[in-house]
Amino acid sequence: MKSIQALREERQQLAKEARNQLEQKGDRVWSKDDQTAFDTRADKIEALESEITALERLMKFEIEDQNRDVENFRRNPDNRAENKARALFEKLLRDGPQALTREEHAEIRNTMSTTTPSQGGYTVQSDVAKELIDALKLYGGMRGVASSITTAQGNPLSYPTSDGTSETGEWVPENTQASSADPSFGTVGLNAFKASSKIITIPMELLQDSSIDIIAMVNKRIRDRIGRTMNQGFTTGSGTGQPTGFVTASSVGKVGATGQTVTVLYEDLVDLQESIDQAYQDAGTCRFMMHQQTRKVVRKIKDTAGRPIWAESYEAGIKTGTPAQLLGSDVAINNDMAQPAANAKTIGFGDFSNYTIRDVLDILLFRFEDSAFASKGQVGFLAWSRAGGNLLDANSIKLYQQSAT
Repeated sequence: MKSIQALREERQQLAKEARNQLEQKGDRVWSKDDQTAFDTRADKIEALESEITALERLMKFEIEDQNRDVENFRRNPDNRAENKARALFEKLLRDGPQALTREEHAEIRNTMSTTTPSQGGYTVQSDVAKELIDALKLYGGMRGVASSITTAQGNPLSYPTSDGTSETGEWVPENTQASSADPSFGTVGLNAFKASSKIITIPMELLQDSSIDIIAMVNKRIRDRIGRTMNQGFTTGSGTGQPTGFVTASSVGKVGATGQTVTVLYEDLVDLQESIDQAYQDAGTCRFMMHQQTRKVVRKIKDTAGRPIWAESYEAGIKTGTPAQLLGSDVAINNDMAQPAANAKTIGFGDFSNYTIRDVLDILLFRFEDSAFASKGQVGFLAWSRAGGNLLDANSIKLYQQSAT
């Protein structure tokens, strides 16, 4: 089996060859052999990416298995995370609030139910909370391209807006009064909504086993569940009880012609790009966003000269590379976007930094050990996180919509 490094190098070499082929052919019409050679490289690159992803997941699982050995961490100080806050947090997770001293309570406790102390809510300690938020930034497609703010409270928040794109001045003859044109103003809400991890039940045997990294276990479940929920909200959320997704807030810039229920044409992508005013494109921050399955369709599109319009990346390094480009713009993958189907809004284009994510401080973690759980030999954990999102400038992102028939 090839090493992951060797696979990355092979992928980068193929991407470099594909880029060179595009540059060498220039504006000349591509022959059938040219197309076959490029498509073969593209297929190999896609296969290598799948193999690299599988190996990375395998390596991650192996690392998680090794990390369960707490004694190994203690023998290796570089991997140890036993600061006071984390140690107190682990003590709370394993043994419950009754195991904490008065001083430890004062240090870790933020809010606690007055009627059911065993179900009190505790704020995740600052270093643990940062660890969780860092993981969320790597999850999904929106946090990597959107703007973000953090507020200490979740009170309603509105941004004033004014659209002056249709307004003009005037030429005024001598001794003539100027006309009046009052600008219109509005607001865009950026309210916070509550997301939960659902209750996570852990067998008591695992809590009692000191070789299990309980913080990593609980955090992984929280990350996966809340991360998926939030990315979906930032992408297609309705705005009622959840964030307003950019797909919900954006207008359609191009609709596919009849028959294009699962296909995209070169001309469609050009029209989608040109539906965004040049003022946004001049900033150099516009990009495409699509589902991975949509990318699979787009990677095979040729322009009118038969040249592939998808440019593979390779320049910035073997591991990460530069973003793949489509018609000169970067591409972001977001698997919460719709896949090609009738009427589906499958591709977004524009300046995604105009979509703003609002996180509210304090991730709350609750520990349940009442009879409903104890009778099953379990302890329950439930995390709450508050966040919101909205597209502050509706003109900055447009969508491609597949044909209805």
